[in-house]
Amino acid sequence: MIKIIILLLIAYLLGSIPSGVWIGKTFFSIDIRRHGSKNIGTTNTYRVLGPVAGTIVLFMDIGKGFIATWLPMYYGISSWYPLVFGVVAVIGHTFSIFDHFKGGKTVATSAGMLLAYNPRFFLIAAIVLASCILITSMVSLGSIISFIMIIFVSFCTHDKALTLIAFCLTCFVIYRHRKNIIKIIHGNENLVPFGFYYWYLKYIKKSIK
Repeated sequence: MIKIIILLLIAYLLGSIPSGVWIGKTFFSIDIRRHGSKNIGTTNTYRVLGPVAGTIVLFMDIGKGFIATWLPMYYGISSWYPLVFGVVAVIGHTFSIFDHFKGGKTVATSAGMLLAYNPRFFLIAAIVLASCILITSMVSLGSIISFIMIIFVSFCTHDKALTLIAFCLTCFVIYRHRKNIIKIIHGNENLVPFGFYYWYLKYIKKSIK
């Protein structure tokens, strides 16, 4: 039981690491919470600090969920479902003890949890996310759709625990992206500088006019 408590604490502390904030302050003397969308995740880091910093934050946030989920499997803890530890890391990422119990939108850390638990499902989610971004140029929309896809895939493969957790996380992700959803509806969501929709607005639509 002591080992479980320690691993749960490690999972929360790992998840709580505000990667975007620390990278921004340490290497750029910039607090990304004061710029762009003010979110500490990959997309805003990419937008404010550039692709290198954004990629580093992406891998750090994925790593938090991966390590938190992988550790109990490594130590052979079977009495507790490994995804529970991943969820604790996601909670830490969203309500960070190092950031006044604020945090990111859970996407990358949830992806890390999925990578440790089922790499094939992670690959499916990554393909769906990348495809949606390439088509819509919207990370928020791609994130939501990839979470919904994992609900469907886990349900079809009869993984009841993952289905339940994926459903809860999807609801939370939708809630965390509620402002983005409103922007999507009104057609003013922030776009990444690539993808079909971005190119359509920048080149095709302008040429038609």
